[in-house]
Amino acid sequence: MRFVLDVHCHTISSGHAYSTATENAAHAASLGLTHIGMADHGPAMPGAPHFYHFGNMRIVPEMMHGVRVLKGAEVNICDIAGAVDLSEEIMERMDFIIAAMHRGVIAPTNKADHTRAMIKTMENPWVSILGHPGDSWFDIDYEAVVQAAARTNTIVEINNQTLNPISLRYSGEGPQRKLLALCKEYQVPVLASSDAHYHTLVGELRDAKALILESGIPPSLVLNTDPELFFAAVARKRSGQ
Repeated sequence: MRFVLDVHCHTISSGHAYSTATENAAHAASLGLTHIGMADHGPAMPGAPHFYHFGNMRIVPEMMHGVRVLKGAEVNICDIAGAVDLSEEIMERMDFIIAAMHRGVIAPTNKADHTRAMIKTMENPWVSILGHPGDSWFDIDYEAVVQAAARTNTIVEINNQTLNPISLRYSGEGPQRKLLALCKEYQVPVLASSDAHYHTLVGELRDAKALILESGIPPSLVLNTDPELFFAAVARKRSGQ
């Protein structure tokens, strides 16, 4: 199973990332990726760009180093009601939107609150992808979250950083195995992501890919293998189909 797409990539605009979009694309090209995504943090994250950054992404070239560069954002889930930190007007211009919980924006509380926040966020038609569910800081009801993803046509991310022992987000394989088993059961599409904050980490999907292959989830649900599968899943979410 060949992975050609990695949409969760940060640039220096995120404040705590260290490479440019051009550097990210050059490294992606060296790996044979065909598509990457710019997914800088939404403005509620300390050090993140102003919303003008996202509104002006139309000037970014569609192709860099032979790689198609998709324009997106990793918006922050700001409260248990599922509010996010970019407006619908801006999000509808993006190729995709990842939504995730971050300690710099919302403090961890309990499983019920975390689960509710993710479910309410997935009800937003502009949120394409649920970012790094089940990381080490935010315990959730996995089945309730995946059932909501199925109901709302939201893509579930399998974040490679949650499998990296040096990452602050590290949670081990257990949560990701649970997510994959449930996504297989409820036929929810999954997306491996590097969550790269430096250009040499773009396309670093090895651990996530290994778990996906081990899970036996159908290739048709693994969106990294075909950009058209990814585009169709995003369009399905936005149309409410």
